[in-house]
Amino acid sequence: MKTTTKQTHLYSNTDLRKLLIPIIIEQLLSSLMGTVDTMMVSNVGSAAISAVSLVDSINILVIQALSALAAGGAILCSQYIGSEKRDGAIRSAQQVLFVMTVLSVALSAGCLIFRVPLLRVIFGAVEADVMKNSQVYFLFTLLSFPFIGLYDAGASILRAQNNSRSPMVISVISNFMNIGGNAILIFGFHMGVEGAAISTLISRIFCAVVVLWKLRDESKPIFVKQYLSIQPDFGLIKKILFIGIPSGIENSMFQFGKLAIQSTVSTLGTVAIAAQAMTNILENLNGVAAIGVGIGLMTVVGQCLGAGRKDEAIYYIKKLCWLSEVVIVASCLLVFVLTKPITMIGGMEAESAKLCMQMMIFITIVKPLCWVMAFVPGYGMRAAGDVKFSMITSCCTMWLCRVSLCIYLCRVWGFGPIAVWIGMAADWSLRSILFTIRFKSGKWLNHHLIEEKKQES
Repeated sequence: MKTTTKQTHLYSNTDLRKLLIPIIIEQLLSSLMGTVDTMMVSNVGSAAISAVSLVDSINILVIQALSALAAGGAILCSQYIGSEKRDGAIRSAQQVLFVMTVLSVALSAGCLIFRVPLLRVIFGAVEADVMKNSQVYFLFTLLSFPFIGLYDAGASILRAQNNSRSPMVISVISNFMNIGGNAILIFGFHMGVEGAAISTLISRIFCAVVVLWKLRDESKPIFVKQYLSIQPDFGLIKKILFIGIPSGIENSMFQFGKLAIQSTVSTLGTVAIAAQAMTNILENLNGVAAIGVGIGLMTVVGQCLGAGRKDEAIYYIKKLCWLSEVVIVASCLLVFVLTKPITMIGGMEAESAKLCMQMMIFITIVKPLCWVMAFVPGYGMRAAGDVKFSMITSCCTMWLCRVSLCIYLCRVWGFGPIAVWIGMAADWSLRSILFTIRFKSGKWLNHHLIEEKKQES
C-alpha cells in the first residue's frame, strides 16, 4: 500500500515509469505480434486474411465488452487500495472474476450456437472462400472467450495494485507462443486459418491459467484463492456493473459501428478488404502505446480518488495527456516508415498495398491532431465513475460521424476504403472537443463509488 503525505505526490515519476512502461510494452508487443500473425496468415492468400479480419471484427466486439467489465472491477479495486481498505479490494477482485466467468461462458455458448447464421447475416455478401475460412476461424476463437475474460479480469486486478509487470510478461510469452504455433500449424502442417485459430486458443488458455496463479500470492495487496468457492456479492456486482455496463455498451457500440463499416467495405471487393485489414492493424499499432498510458491512468486516478486527492487526479490526467501526445507523434511517424516494408513482407498484392499506403498517409497526418483528447482523458474520467457521459458521447459521435459518413461517401460518392478514415477523423475531432469541455467542467469528479479515505488535517 502507498502511504503519502499531503506534500508528496501519490505517484512519483519513478512510480509512473514502473506502472506505465510495462503496460506500453505489453500493448506494443501484443500489437506487433498481431501484425506478424496477420502477415503469416496473409501468405495463405487474400481469402484467408480477409476471413481473419472479418471474424476479428466480431471477436474484438466481445473482447472490448469483456475488457470494459474487467475495468469496472479494477477501478473499484484501485479506489479501495487508495483508501487503504484491503478487504474491499479483495472482495471486489473476487466479484469481478465471478462476473467475468459467468458472462464470458454465456457469450461463448451463444456464439457457438449461432455461429453460422451470425456470420451469414453480417458478412453474407463475401466470397464463398472467405465465408468458409471465416466459419472455421470463428469456431476456434469463440472457444477462447472464457479465457480472455479471466485474463482480462486478472490482469486488470494486478494493474490496480501497480503490478503491471506480471501481465506484460504473461502477454509477451503468450504472443510468442502464438507466433510459434502459427509457424508450426500454418507452414508445417499447412492448416491455414484453422492453424492460426488453434494457436490463438492455446495462447489464451495459457494467459488465463498463469494470471489466476499469480493472483494467489497472499503477500500482495490483493490476492484471490479458492476460486470455486467464490459466492456472488450483489452489492459489489452492482457497483462493478455500474461502471462496466456503460463502458461495455460504449465499446460494443463502437465495435458494432466498425462491423457496419466492415460490411460496407466488404462490398468493395477482396482487394479493398485486404487493404483495410492491414490498415486497421497498422493504425492500431501506432496507437497502442498511448492506449497503454490511458490504461495506466485508470489505476492512477482510481487510487488518487480513493485517497481523496481530487487535485492530483486532475494533475495526472493533464500530465499523461501530454505524454500521450508525444507518444502518438513518434508512433505515427515510425509506423508510417514501416508501412511499405510490412506490406511487402506480408505478401500483399500490389493494388492492396497501394491503397494501404494512401490510407496510412492520411492517418499519420490527422491522428496526432485530435486523437489524444478524444480518448486519454476518458480513461481518467471513467476511473472516477463518469461512465455515462463517455458512453453517450462516444456512441453519438461514432454513429453520426464515423459510420454515417463512411457509408455515405462509399455508397453515394463511390469512395474507396479511405472513406472509413475520413469518417474516423471526424469522429476523433468531435470527441476531442466534447471530452475537453467535460474535463474542464469538473463534473466528472462528482461520483462516489466508495467512501473516500479521510485526509489528515
